[in-house]
Amino acid sequence: MRLVLCYPVEPKHLAQIRQAAPDYDVVDAGQEGVARELFDADLFCGHAKVPVDWDRVVRQGRLRWIQSSAAGMDHCLVPSVVASDIVVTSASGVLADQVAEHTLGLILAWKRSFPVFFRAQQKKEFIRRPTGDLTGDTVGIVGLGGVGRRLAELLAPFHTRIVATDVFPADKPAAVEALWPAERLGDLLAASDVVVLAAPLNDSTRGMIDAAALARMKPGALLVNAARGALVDTDALVESLRSGGVAGAVMDVTEPEPLPPEHPLWDAPNVIITPHVAGQAAWRIDNMTRLLCENLRRWRSGEPLVNFLEDKSAGFPLRNGRYPLWSDVVRAG
Repeated sequence: MRLVLCYPVEPKHLAQIRQAAPDYDVVDAGQEGVARELFDADLFCGHAKVPVDWDRVVRQGRLRWIQSSAAGMDHCLVPSVVASDIVVTSASGVLADQVAEHTLGLILAWKRSFPVFFRAQQKKEFIRRPTGDLTGDTVGIVGLGGVGRRLAELLAPFHTRIVATDVFPADKPAAVEALWPAERLGDLLAASDVVVLAAPLNDSTRGMIDAAALARMKPGALLVNAARGALVDTDALVESLRSGGVAGAVMDVTEPEPLPPEHPLWDAPNVIITPHVAGQAAWRIDNMTRLLCENLRRWRSGEPLVNFLEDKSAGFPLRNGRYPLWSDVVRAG
């Protein structure tokens, strides 16, 4: 069995993986070699950020399992993979802590006018200016998966009212006041002072925040996106910001990505952009390797895989108890 890796492993991680599967040929392909090495892979773990001929990979019929090192699955769930017999598992929940922390940081930075004060500091201006408050706001979370649930936990001490939508509105966390089906997105937009996008990117969510959705948002509301840039119609967002629709936007992801230097969002005074770094953490690769090794053990023993995608077209593991989630494994120790 040949296991191809494409995430930034260190020697200690390779040792862990080889210990978990001592009879496997483990290849650290990296971004430079993944497009080539995938054709001879039985198993793949990673996130290819370079073009991969997934259709040819599927036609070859050798690849049996994809373990994504990202929660978002749009990098590999092309139609041919979705229609194939290839088993797919995600990294949902593995990055939840750091993405939720970064998202909270973006919200607080915008609310407390940090960019305004940073620019004033560069000019050596000690001038008091207005700030906003997160305390008491209604926060709407679109997509209550690993990141959305962790963010709700972090927001609760701020005495916010939290509402959420999800494709499978079940198992409502205590911190969330109301969990609605995805069809009630319009109600969430109208009720929220802060709208956080934490949904996967798939055919049903692409461009979900369009001009009509932005028009439903409250005057003075903030749009937050640390999920996928293509959830938002960027042109519609620019127009809403210019016309006084939404008050601001903070984002770790954009569409396109990266934004061209001349794009108007760069110079918008009511926008904060970070370069897709929400998932970074000193222990990220440790946790990803732990997930991979656990799933390798399960794969070899025939046990249910963690974060198994029952419906590959959805792009995320279902919270229904039939297959374990990463959060279940963490809680179990």
